Amino acid sequence: MKYTRIKKNTDFQKLFNRGKRVFSPCLTLLFFPSSKLSMGIAVSKKHGTAVKRNRIKRLLREAFSKTCGALEKNYSIIILPRVSEEYSFKAFEQSFLCCFKKVNECGKS
Repeated sequence: MKYTRIKKNTDFQKLFNRGKRVFSPCLTLLFFPSSKLSMGIAVSKKHGTAVKRNRIKRLLREAFSKTCGALEKNYSIIILPRVSEEYSFKAFEQSFLCCFKKVNECGKS
């Protein structure tokens, strides 16, 4: 499934203010219903140097693109990774599936 990237600060602020939150062991996901699927990533400096933050973003983008088919509707999503010692693709993938299950349940009610 194809998605667009959220890049504008106003779009990020809108989601931070009005979006619902879903939690998993590795991620916090903010989501809000939208006309098309879009995703943004916010990685703070607590995660380490720029090299580490960029690696986390690459892993998150790839895991999101592999698992976004599990979403039943279109949402605007912001991904906030949790600080940990090591980050892996498999852990992010499992966290996305867990979060998407919760998002789908929230979307039904």
